[in-house]
Order: sequence, then C-alpha cells, then structure tokens
Amino acid sequence: MADSNLPIYPLTFKPIYKEKVWGGRTLEKLGRSLPGGQDSMIGESWELADLAQTSASGGGGGAERSVIANGPLAGRTFADVIGEGRSDILGGLTLTPDGGFPILLKFLDARQHLSVQVHPSPAYADEHDDAFLKSEAWYILAADPGAVIYKGVKPGVTPEQFREAIEQDRVEPLLITVPVKPGDCHYLPSGTCHALGEGVLVAEVQTPSDTTFRVYDWGRTGRELHVDQAIECIDFGPPDVSQYEPNTKVQGEFADITRLVTCEYFRIDRFAVDTAQEQALSYSQPVVWMVLEGNGSIACDGASGVSFGRGQTLYIPPGMRDGKLGVDAGTAWLEVTFPQAQDAGIA
Repeated sequence: MADSNLPIYPLTFKPIYKEKVWGGRTLEKLGRSLPGGQDSMIGESWELADLAQTSASGGGGGAERSVIANGPLAGRTFADVIGEGRSDILGGLTLTPDGGFPILLKFLDARQHLSVQVHPSPAYADEHDDAFLKSEAWYILAADPGAVIYKGVKPGVTPEQFREAIEQDRVEPLLITVPVKPGDCHYLPSGTCHALGEGVLVAEVQTPSDTTFRVYDWGRTGRELHVDQAIECIDFGPPDVSQYEPNTKVQGEFADITRLVTCEYFRIDRFAVDTAQEQALSYSQPVVWMVLEGNGSIACDGASGVSFGRGQTLYIPPGMRDGKLGVDAGTAWLEVTFPQAQDAGIA
C-alpha cells in the first residue's frame, strides 16, 4: 500500500555541474548543454546527489541536493520527496546516518590528469568526525589512445619513500599505472591512492562523500595539498579488489548482463539489449540506471512515459506500479542496486 499521495514514476534530475582545472567539454558528447563558454572547463556532472554538507577539500562546503527534472514532482529536491514518501521511494533501503541517500552518481571528464589523491581510510574516518569514507567505481565511457588511470602504490614503497617522492616531484613512477579502454570498470576502495589520467571520461558510482586528500597535483599551483592526512590514509600497495570486480555474466531473460562490481555499498551490472524489447518492469527495491547507449521509455501508472537516452540517469522507485519498459536495439545501461537492501531485479 502506498505510504503517500505522491505520484510514483521514474525520476530524472537536473545535473549539478562542477568546473575543475582538469575538466573539459567532453560531456557535450553525451548530449549535454554545458554552462559557460568553450573556456569553461566542466569536470564533473553530479547526476544524483543528496549531501547535507560537502567538504572544502573537495571544492565545496555547502549542501548539494539533486532537484527532480521531470513530471509532476519537477522542481522538488530528491531529499524532500524521500521525506514525504519514504517507503515508496526507498523500499527497504536505509539512509546514511545524517539522513542522506547512500550513493552519489557522477560523470567525470578528465581532459588533464586529476590530482593524485586518497579518501579517508576506515581508521582515519573513525577518528575524525569531519572525514567520511569514499569508496568508488569508475566505468570507462571513453578513453583517448594510451589513456591510463592510477590505482594504488607499487609494492614495497614505504610511506617515507612516498613522502620523499612528493618533495622531489617524482610521484608518478611509484604509482600503479593501468591502461584503460571503454567498457572497463575499476573499483577503488577508500584508502586507495588514485587518479584519473588525462583523456578519460567515466561514470562514477561512489559512497556519498567528497572528503578528498590531495597528495600530488602534477605541478599545478593554487590548490591545497594534504600530504600528512593522505599518507596517514593511504593503503600502501595494490588495492585488493578481486572479490569486488567479478566481471561475470549473469543470466538474463531479455538482456545480456555483466556483473561489474559488488561491494557492501552498491552493485553495478551492465545491461545490453541487441534487439528492440518490451518488458514488464517492477522492482521491490530502488534501482538507478545510467544510460550508456540507445533509447527507451518507461510507462507506469504514475506517468504515461518517461523517455531516456545516452548520458541520462534515472531513479526507478520500488513504489512504481504497472511499469512497462520499451527499448531500442543497441540500448545499454549501468544498473546500480544495493546489496544492503533486499535483492530485486528484472533479469
């Protein structure tokens, strides 16, 4: 039974764009109309955000809450709608201790190297009330020839050696360099020293924190480094992510499904449809789609049809009734679900 009079239907959100020194205009290739002129370097599009407070180290300081872009709930914040219709919107999913939605979704455009950085380790977060874990996954949407990411510190490097390398401007040789191509997915648990390399466009799924400690910024000036905090947090050595990155096929009735990441905070599956499909759509727990290719629409008793295409993000609430999905041939999307809630799916 519905717990409110809210219309329940798939939600889209107004992107929250972030200008970054390392950003560019590649998000225009996803059909985005970016703010500013061609000299405005947009590094991030926050697709679904519900943070009561952002970190000054991440370039913020205030709240960031997504605003609904479609249907009768347009103009309201996601947080407000959750408050009015919690079980219809969240099902059994619990919020964060401060009452926020438990993931943050972004697109990132790295036209230059991002700073080498780390997010708080569990031990550091336990000891500092203003620091929050940030485990994340990057799905590579596009990559220039030769593009790489940096994922961990090479085996045998000590904190003392790493600090000396920072002082001598030779950090890159100590990092694990990973070549990337479209379709790759990488999980980076909190405490992993990492950076996106130049020429990479990614979809990012992460826990809702932007506490970031920069340890090296490729010679750029004007941005604060946090060397002491970073070295305290870095898990020295390669991240042990084998249990989190299964990259396995999952049986599906109408789509090819590849399980990309499963961790305690979120699960990411890639769905791909070869031929046009129509399918009943029903979930008992919330699901988020980040559309990679193609087009489709979802109809339900709360909306005659919510259309979607490449580069769009949709939140599908469990309270949706009589859902019907139609997709064109060649449509693909990332489906983000929540292991901490009861499993549900359409496969």
